[in-house]
Amino acid sequence: MMKNTEIALIIDSCTDVPEDLIESYGMYVVPLTVNYRDGSYLDKVTITPQQVYDRFAEEIPTTSTPSPASAKEVFERVVADGFSKAVVVTISSGLSATYELLCSTAGEYPELDTVVADTKNIGMGAGLSAIRAAKLIEEGVPFEEMAGRMADVVENTKVYFCVDTLEYLHKGGRIGLVTFAVGSLLDMRPVISCNEEGVYYTVSKARGRKQSLRKALSVAEKFAAGFSECAIAVVNGDAVDEAEEVLASMVAEVPNHSAVYDGQISPVLVVHTGPGLIGIGVQGIA
Repeated sequence: MMKNTEIALIIDSCTDVPEDLIESYGMYVVPLTVNYRDGSYLDKVTITPQQVYDRFAEEIPTTSTPSPASAKEVFERVVADGFSKAVVVTISSGLSATYELLCSTAGEYPELDTVVADTKNIGMGAGLSAIRAAKLIEEGVPFEEMAGRMADVVENTKVYFCVDTLEYLHKGGRIGLVTFAVGSLLDMRPVISCNEEGVYYTVSKARGRKQSLRKALSVAEKFAAGFSECAIAVVNGDAVDEAEEVLASMVAEVPNHSAVYDGQISPVLVVHTGPGLIGIGVQGIA
């Protein structure tokens, strides 16, 4: 558990933090939901990324925000564990209603002073902000400063990702029809990130998989170069070998990194991106 016993850290399951760090920092996780025709599953709790891949041939599921009941269950645990303050870190409000849900849930617990940070990011982009929050809490940063500090963290954190096919983002309503049609026809692969509103946008385009990964590396390295110190992360969706190569490149080309993370994306993100995602996260440490 964290050394600072006053402040709890609550995250949602799409704020992708490696499992060992969730445990070592004692983070509380509110799971999103993966919905199939035959029932719903709790993200990372009752369903794994591999189970989603295995069922793609028969059904592409939908996803939804955490249920109010599961959000309340986590807040109840935080209060029962004796915390009087909490920092809540969520995926982008521009991509999910999870932020709004956790804000309203926090309002139901007046005994718990709460700061809710909208990362304007997804996956490991949001995960890097959660890890930074854990470190700030551990360092003993006063609760009154956490909102301001987290605003800086969010501003200094980016994720760049490449998907193997645009089909899943398109089916989930996450990209426009024109982008999908042109991308499919010419094998144009966008490098996608989140803008200041926390909504997906195309950073650059390249023809074919290898070129798009190269472009993603290039923009990530450029962002990292703007800081004296940074944390880097590479996550994947059923693309472990490629992810290892990309991570090796980042480690070699970003000499100012002080922390490196890797891992698989959550089942909910698998639903929206399909197999073959590579995500590169960069966080400047002020």
